[in-house]
This record gives sequence, structure tokens and C-alpha cells, in this order.
Amino acid sequence: MRLGPVELPALAVPRLGPAAFRRRAVVHLAFLLLALATVGLVATVLTDQKQRAYQRYAQGFRQSLAEIVLQLRHPSGQLALLNPTMTTGDRAGQAPVLLPFAAIDFDDQNKAQRAVEMAGCGLRWPDGASLCAAVGANAYAGGFLYLVGSLESGPLIGREHGALALSGVHRMRVTLTMRGQTQTWIAPFEGMAARDGAQRGRLTGFVGAGPQLPGKARPSREFRGWLWREGPCVESTSGPECTRHAFYSVRLPVEAFQEALFERAPPVWPPADLDQTRVRVELLGPAPEGEPAPVLFDSTRPGASLALSLDRIGAALQPGETLRIEKTGPRPQVIAERRGPELSERALPWLIHVIRRLPVEGVGADRGEVEVRWLTASDEVATPRGRYRLELRGDLRSLDRQLALEARPLAMLAGAMLAAIAAAWLMVELGLIRGIAALTKRAAAVSYNMQDPRADQRLGELDVADLRGGDELGILAGSLADALQRVKDGLRREQLRAEREREMWHAVGHEIMSPLQSLMVLHGGADDPSHRYVQRMQQAVKVLYGSAPPSEALASADLHPEALDLAAFCREVAANAHYAGIDEVRFESALPEPLMVRAEAYALEDAVTHVLRNADRYRPVGTPIALTLEAGEPGEVLLRIRNQGPRIDPAMLDKIFEYGVSDAAPQPSGERRGQGLFVARSYLAKMDGAIRAFNLPDGVVFELTLRRLPA
Repeated sequence: MRLGPVELPALAVPRLGPAAFRRRAVVHLAFLLLALATVGLVATVLTDQKQRAYQRYAQGFRQSLAEIVLQLRHPSGQLALLNPTMTTGDRAGQAPVLLPFAAIDFDDQNKAQRAVEMAGCGLRWPDGASLCAAVGANAYAGGFLYLVGSLESGPLIGREHGALALSGVHRMRVTLTMRGQTQTWIAPFEGMAARDGAQRGRLTGFVGAGPQLPGKARPSREFRGWLWREGPCVESTSGPECTRHAFYSVRLPVEAFQEALFERAPPVWPPADLDQTRVRVELLGPAPEGEPAPVLFDSTRPGASLALSLDRIGAALQPGETLRIEKTGPRPQVIAERRGPELSERALPWLIHVIRRLPVEGVGADRGEVEVRWLTASDEVATPRGRYRLELRGDLRSLDRQLALEARPLAMLAGAMLAAIAAAWLMVELGLIRGIAALTKRAAAVSYNMQDPRADQRLGELDVADLRGGDELGILAGSLADALQRVKDGLRREQLRAEREREMWHAVGHEIMSPLQSLMVLHGGADDPSHRYVQRMQQAVKVLYGSAPPSEALASADLHPEALDLAAFCREVAANAHYAGIDEVRFESALPEPLMVRAEAYALEDAVTHVLRNADRYRPVGTPIALTLEAGEPGEVLLRIRNQGPRIDPAMLDKIFEYGVSDAAPQPSGERRGQGLFVARSYLAKMDGAIRAFNLPDGVVFELTLRRLPA
């Protein structure tokens, strides 16, 4: 029985002077100075890190701009400046780019290859193929479209001079879409003498798509192209038939470009619609007459990537930096604006605020508030098409965020140190100074409580075990706590002994009442001489033992299991069930007899009777209760008790075996429900068995598991 709290009278405490708090004040001041020193040390370290970080960033800021400018002054960088919107193309082909030099010497393989590689022009495919579609930087020299690229190819079959059928030779097909019009050239390969497997020849261009040239077809005079297939074999095989690296260079005439040269007004170069122009390059292989030609290379296939673009130039920017590229002139035009990446990890907001408040030499503050600080640097790049101004801007606030990320371990260490100081402070204050005062008050209360007539109740609320420890104060508190605990243990043992005796008598009374109820049914007639005596026995049990069923007494009951023929037992229970007021109990078994199990007959009969009464309570009138025996796991026998009727709530399938759980109303005699299934589970557990319940479509089954003895 738990006792309610009892308030003790307050003890009078005299007023203490300042001298009594002198040592406490010294201890508090020492801890406060230690905490301030820790904060000052961390602030000094962070200030030094911030100063160094700002200096390193300022030194590297201009160096970053110088590297970007140096990259843009290279022909590949100028190509990116002149073509800020260049892409890998679409299904119609690629848009030609503007070269940083006047034209390409397409007749010379080495010069053409060095020109496109130095300018970083063109697209690259994973299989090594490439294509550069471009126009020159000068209108008079660049009125042509240049197609320079490479691929891997086997031996090439050339066209014989004057042949009109092109299906059996290698050929290039070029499609130009410009200003709503589409023009196609077919350029068959015309090879020269080959040596050691290398091939070299012209690409003679004809207007049209082929594969059959019209009679007396003449090549386009302005269409000029070369194709070289040479070098070592690409694959592991060798010989003239192996795959080699092929390089082609083509100059394609564009009538719109050439017509603009003869107009009176100065030509506009590059054309305003250059980015809308599309050119497609295809290399077709030989095929039998009437069959489609195999496509060895198509510039519209996916997977191409740019060699260089302004996006890659801005990839080296730091977090918080912004690169702005502007074309100078009467009408300045912003070509591109790139920003550095965002920090992938977020810093602690309060730590960012603290770092921003730290002073930095060379960066001032206005009236105590840190201003928004920026670093700026600019430079210019000259190209054949004009000058471009580059402005790099760095936000120092991003540097504070990055420094906050780096300083997080230091902040966590400082927090741990402050927490340790606070913990030590609290231990001294609460564990020693306040403990002495509390122990004094509680020691005085011991004498008061021992003289109180309700000492057993007041001692239950008196406790000094929380002051126990290994120091002088803890030893003193421990001795007092042990003495009080011995007194409390004695009182508690006496209370428990009385409660257990009362509970045991109640349990015995309940177990006697169960067979008495069966006797009442057997001798229920008013003219039966035994009826009156059974009633008197039942009344005497209720008076002596009460009617409350305690779970503790049932759990402590001792059973003595032995060998029992379960089939004969169940047959006898079913035959005698009507004497207990339970009709229509039927038994059947498909197992061989005798069926020996480990059980105690009386305890098992009590458990089965409780389950039968529970089934009889819920079954519809006139329906039977079935007892069946089945084989379970190896070494087990299952006794199933099934009845029709309402199903059990799935949430209650396990709880119905707990003590006091029932949905039935109390009986007129005052008998409580919620004990029978608990008794059944308790007895089966002591016989090394188990019981469980589960629902069926038309009712409920209780399954009792017993240990089977070897035959």
C-alpha cells in the first residue's frame, strides 16, 4: 500500500551574514573566470583564423581572375567568348560557330587539325569521332562553311572518274538548313594511290542527295574537301584491311554568305541568324544496288559533348563569387554571368553570426555594425570581334559561412568544455554545499518523525538515499539512509505478509467455490437432502474466504503433473459436462489411444471447465461445443474447444487471458468475471503447456497445448 505524502514542519533557519557565503563566492568566481577564459580562447582562435582566411582569399581572388583571363585569351577561350550560346545541336544538325581566326587552311591536313584543336572547336563523341562546323572570323575570307572532323574507318572504296552510281562507294552527305531553305550535297570519295594501307583522296561535291548522279553531272566548283585515312591500326589486328583513324576537311559554299559580300552596305559578320543555321554531316558506306546505305557517322546522333564553353570556365569559381562577362562598345551587352557553387552543407546560424562580428584588420565596421563586404576585380580580353570586359565579384559573407563550417568542431569542443565547467559548478553547488544544508534539515526531521504517533506513515516519506556518496557527506547520508531503510523494510515485510495471507485465503475460497457450484447442479432439487448442506458449505466459504480472486495466489499454487490419458480424460469431461450445467459437449479424436500427456488431472479439469463455461456463455442456444484432439508440433498434443457465436475482438485475443479482463457484467451474487481464463493459462503454464484463442468464420476456438509423453 502506497502512502500519501506527509508535509514536515519547516525548520527555523537563522539569518546568515556575508562571512558565511565567502567560500561559496570564491568558488563561484573561480568557475566564472574559467568559463570566460574558455570563451576568450575560442574567440581569439576564431579571429586569427578569420584574419588568415581573409588574407588568403584576397590574394587568391585576383589570381583566379588572372587565370580566367589567361584561359579566355587562348583561342579556345576566345571561341567560347565569340559563341556563348553554342550547343551540341539538335535533330536538324549543329549550328556553325564563329572562329577566332579568319579562315582554315582546309587543304593541309596538319594545319586544319591544329587549327580546330587549338581553338577547341567542335563536338566529341565517346567513340573518338569529332566534328567542327564553323565560319571564319573575317567576312571576306569566311564566306564559306568549314567542316573539319575525324572518325575511325575501315578501307574506303572510291568512285571511278565519271561514274554516276554512288551506291557502291564511300561518300559524305552534307545537309544545310538556313533561312527556311534546305540544300544537300553528296560528296563521293575519290581516292589516290594508297601505300601501306593509308588512303588519301578528294571529296568531290555534287548538288543533290544521290545515290545516283544525273547524266553529265558536274561537281560544285566551290565545294572542296579532302579525306585522309592513315596511321596505325586502331584495333589489335593489322594489315591494310584494319580500322584506321580518318580525318576529313571540307569547305562548303554558302550562297547567302557570298551574296552579302557584293551588297553596297558593309557586310554584317557574323550573320545575325548564324545560331539558327543547321548543318548535318553523314558518312555513308557502300551497299548493294537497291539496299539502303549504312551510316558510318551521323553528326546528329546523341552522346556529343562540347570541348569548351563558358559554363566550364565558370566551374572554378568559389562559393559566393560571381563572374560577369560583358562585350564593350557603344551598346554594352552582357554575354554571360556565372556564379560559384552553393555550400553543400549548412553551417550553424548562430556560429555564422558570431564569426561575422569578429573584427578583421583592414575591414572596418560602421558604428559597430559590420557592413556588407565585397571584393571586386576586372580585366579585358581582346578578340577579332571586339573587346570583352570581365568582372569578378566575391562575397565575403560566403567566406564567413565556409569558416563557420570549418570552425564547427572547435565550437563543439568549446561547448563541451563549457558544459564540463557548468557540470562541475553544479556538482559543487548542488552536490556539496546544498547537500550539507539538506542533510542537516533531514537529520533534524528524523527525531521529529520517530516521536510522531504515525511514525510508520511518515517514515515512508522520509528518504536521504539521494545524498549517498563516497565522500564525508555521502558516508554520513548513507549511514542514515541504511538505518531508515532497515526500518522501512521491516514495516514493508509485515505488510506484505499480511496481504499474502489474505490473498491466499481468497484464492483457496475461489477454488473451492468452483466444485461447489457443480455440486449445486447435481443436488439442485429442493427435495434433495444434500441441497441444503451444499448451500451451507458455499455460504461458509464466502464468509470465511471472500470472493475476490487474487492473481498472486493463483500464480503461487503448486501442481504435481504426472502421466494422464488425455483421450479418456476428455471423453469423461464431455460425458459429465451436463452435471456442471454445460450441455451439448461433444468429443472426437483421430489420434491413437491411449494418448499419454504430462498433466495434473484436477488442475486440467478446472482449466477445461473454465473454458467450457466461457464457450457456453457466448454460444447460441442449442449449438454444440466441440472437443477435438489433434497432433501439434513434435512432442505436443492440441486440445481444441470450439463453439459457435460472436468473434473476439482481434485486439483482445491476447488480453482475455489476463487477470480481471472480461466483458461480462457482475453476477447477482456479486461474483466477479475475468478470472477463469487467467486460471486456465496459469495452470497450463505450470504443466509446461499453453493456451491461445483465435477466431473462425462462425465462432471461436481455444487451443490447449500439452506435452506428449513417449509411448
